[in-house]
Amino acid sequence: MNDDSLCANIQELVGVMKRLRAPDGCPWDRKQTHESLMPFIMEECGEFLDAVAAKDDANMREELGDVLMHIVLHSVMAEERGKFTFTDVVHDIAAKMKHRHPHVFSDEKVNDAEEVVGLWEKVKAQEKNHAPDKKASALDGVPMHCPALIQAEKLQKKAAKLGFDWSRQEEIVDKIQEELNELREAMKSGDDAHIDEELGDLLFAASNLSRFRKRRSGELLLGAANRKFKTRFMFMEKELAAQGKKFEDCNIGELEALWQKAKGK
Repeated sequence: MNDDSLCANIQELVGVMKRLRAPDGCPWDRKQTHESLMPFIMEECGEFLDAVAAKDDANMREELGDVLMHIVLHSVMAEERGKFTFTDVVHDIAAKMKHRHPHVFSDEKVNDAEEVVGLWEKVKAQEKNHAPDKKASALDGVPMHCPALIQAEKLQKKAAKLGFDWSRQEEIVDKIQEELNELREAMKSGDDAHIDEELGDLLFAASNLSRFRKRRSGELLLGAANRKFKTRFMFMEKELAAQGKKFEDCNIGELEALWQKAKGK
């Protein structure tokens, strides 16, 4: 795609979204606000991630378009309020990426990807919107509208940069066991609020282990576990359907036997 066709396609999309928001446009689009669209853009991002996990290029292309549509729509709505335009959004992110990659667009030198991350954080801290505030917490800047597992790991990473971290992954496993023991004690008490609190602590400790290992994030690991559960459950459904049965027709022993069979596949 050359620059002319890229510009034309972007202009067409911006024009489409402006037409939908026009007085004689689409009633549904016209009534939307930044807030009302929040769950929809989260859903589209999730569908894109599903396409990535499935290595489905055609669906990735479609879902990226849906995400881009939301970006343009939010920009059009902001332009209606006289705040910023889609052009501003594109200009700002291009300028930011150039500024945060001085080893590409300037004369900074780095030796590997790890040094790039350090340079990124250094340059980011110098920017006006990210300059450290003496009154602010070191944990500020973690978005509260991202999945809780991602929040947890971001908070843990910020704390770790200040030296508040574990030395070995085995220590975190011990912490997980400690939290599990506390959950058991809470369950004995019958105090639902305390049980909820301890369950949250257990999840936080588990996410700390995935973060510390510096491999796949807790979000990706849980996603893989979800997909594994779904695959095995669907296998059970097929097995029962082949026998002319439904889940409701089976006792827990029969279902457990099917589950073990699914695990062996």
